[in-house]
Amino acid sequence: MDFNNLKDEALQDVNDMFTPDDIESNKGIAAVATIPILCWIPLVAAKESAFAKFYANQGLILLITNLVISIAGGIIGIIPLIGGLISGLLSLVCLAAWVFLLVSALQGKARYLPFVGKLFVAFK
Repeated sequence: MDFNNLKDEALQDVNDMFTPDDIESNKGIAAVATIPILCWIPLVAAKESAFAKFYANQGLILLITNLVISIAGGIIGIIPLIGGLISGLLSLVCLAAWVFLLVSALQGKARYLPFVGKLFVAFK
């Protein structure tokens, strides 16, 4: 696995899909959308913003990923000692993914979640 390529792909922004006015006026709503349970907020507060909907999609993907990782962590957590360690590491991965999305949204950069960010588009 080429980690340099992975880093470049993760940090690549796709801002060319959005207008600068859309990005600038909807950074706050996009940041709220990164909180997995609040990913639906842009659908109500910024219906016309493609940038906010992009982050609504990323927030929904993060929510689903968190659920899958939580279930897997719970199952793996049954294993004494090493299961708890793996479960904790999986939780840190979810936290890091959220921080990555939050910082990207606040910077006005449209970035996909690494590995899972391009899986589907629920909100258009």
